Amino acid sequence: MKAEQMEQARQLLQEIYGYDSFRPGQEQVIQQVLERIDTLAVMPTGGGKSLCYQLPALLLEGVTLVISPLISLMKDQVDALRALGIKGSYINSTLARQDVTDRLNAVSAGDIDLLYVAPERLGDERLRRALMQAGLAFVAVDEAHCLSQWGHDFRPSYKEIPAWIYSFQPAPSVLALTATATPSVAEELRNAFDIAPDHSVETGFARDNLTFHVVKGADKATYIDQYVKRRQQEAGIVYTATRKEAEALQKSLQRKGVQVGLYHGGLSEEERRKNQEDFLYDECQVMVATNAFGMGINKSNVRFVIHASMPGSVEAYYQEAGRAGRDGAPAECLLLFSAQDVRTQRFFIEQSDAPQDRIEALYGMLQDMTGYCHTDGCLVENVLSYFGEQDVSACGRCGNCTREGERMDRTEDAQKVLSCVLRMRENYGKTMIAQVLTGSRNQKVLQFKLHTVSTYGLMKGTSAKIVQGFIEFLLAEQYVRLTLDEFPKVKVTPKGAEVLRGERRVEQFIEASRPAEVSDKLFEVLRACRKRLAQEEGLPPFMIFSDKTLRDMCDKQPHSMDAMLDVSGIGQMKLEKYGEAFLEALQQEESTAN
Repeated sequence: MKAEQMEQARQLLQEIYGYDSFRPGQEQVIQQVLERIDTLAVMPTGGGKSLCYQLPALLLEGVTLVISPLISLMKDQVDALRALGIKGSYINSTLARQDVTDRLNAVSAGDIDLLYVAPERLGDERLRRALMQAGLAFVAVDEAHCLSQWGHDFRPSYKEIPAWIYSFQPAPSVLALTATATPSVAEELRNAFDIAPDHSVETGFARDNLTFHVVKGADKATYIDQYVKRRQQEAGIVYTATRKEAEALQKSLQRKGVQVGLYHGGLSEEERRKNQEDFLYDECQVMVATNAFGMGINKSNVRFVIHASMPGSVEAYYQEAGRAGRDGAPAECLLLFSAQDVRTQRFFIEQSDAPQDRIEALYGMLQDMTGYCHTDGCLVENVLSYFGEQDVSACGRCGNCTREGERMDRTEDAQKVLSCVLRMRENYGKTMIAQVLTGSRNQKVLQFKLHTVSTYGLMKGTSAKIVQGFIEFLLAEQYVRLTLDEFPKVKVTPKGAEVLRGERRVEQFIEASRPAEVSDKLFEVLRACRKRLAQEEGLPPFMIFSDKTLRDMCDKQPHSMDAMLDVSGIGQMKLEKYGEAFLEALQQEESTAN
């Protein structure tokens, strides 16, 4: 029966989704779910997590319950399911009471394969009765990292999910899914759902279609304006740390003629819904938003994500940046860094009413994020190592790997900084160390008699800002570390001690930037065809075909309906609905070119 179900799953993969094979990890997860084995799936954004519960839901008896943190995910996913002919529904606070009743009745009658709910909805006794009437196939917990107190996006309501699941007799099997889980977070999730270590499926965090860059010292508004102009026909997201920054940037781009949307928690629900739909349906090119936007936004053709401000953790950054290129086609992720970003994130932490151990964890996450911005090594290697991947090699594609310039020996400067840290008894922060090294005569330096230490003025003639930037580099490369408290102090690491003893050299690279890619003409023709069809059907364009499918169509340029089936992402159902329209577009473009 197991082999028979997996064969059915492969057939559905081809017939409904148009793919010939599973992505890494999908087949193992689906097989375990079909065998009703509690499973943890850790896959990067765009790795195909939703397929891991959608396919089993079509093969198992009963309704599959999907617990999701944001209502935007529910609507997008259900719209996508319906476009594929799958019976999906959702229940959340946007619905009128009668609509909720109608949907619960449909669940009870067995007319729904997948039902999406928020964790806060689990206490609804009507929901419980409907699920018991229909029978629970299994429970999928999406964005499962929200359960972990040590994760970047902890939500208290998630802590109640395990007890709710185990209140059923017999308890349904569980599939916990996340794109961002450090080893400690993954262990916490396994413990919460009693998942055996060998039932975890971790495919790795690498996203080979994404290119990462960190840009320092740029005028952010000007840089973003110029970048968006170069990518005029492509969808992108720009993240900011604050609502005020988002509004200013949105107005700036709007004045330049960019079709730009705005999304943050201060807007009304109706404004957020409209702006989100405009972005999903390609009615606006760029969405400027705070981190209130994005989790679960199933838009596959986002070609760039720009962070105008540094987020507070590597997990948050990688999740937000990972919203680019969900279709597998090339996409770009840029982070525009300034020292003010660190102060902003520290302010957010200081305003938190979280317990002290959580506060310390947040400071630690911020240090790791700041380290990413200042690392001299491969950006991808830095992220993958953070998530616990071993033996990671340089990606060869990121801004650090591809820059032009020269590597400078900074051993002597590093020894000056490390000596100063020790002479100051490892009892001060980055700013004070930089001021002592540059010979500052400010009040605190004199008050604490730091002008008397032997390293005072060793780097006189260099600005304190530049020296502090060099200290950030030493932090990123782990020659020094910061204590985890409100006023972090710089400490020398064993690696830094080796530099002081002359046993290790310190080298730093002088960076350069890269130009952006340009779309080809045929791709734009197919995009226009896709948008026309989407408008006729009232769907977001990416639900017709993903950018990756259009790229593959450009490469293969099929001349018949049968040849269309060789294009990645085109199954029999979509071929019958859209094949002729795209064949006509291809033929017209070919005749124009000839």
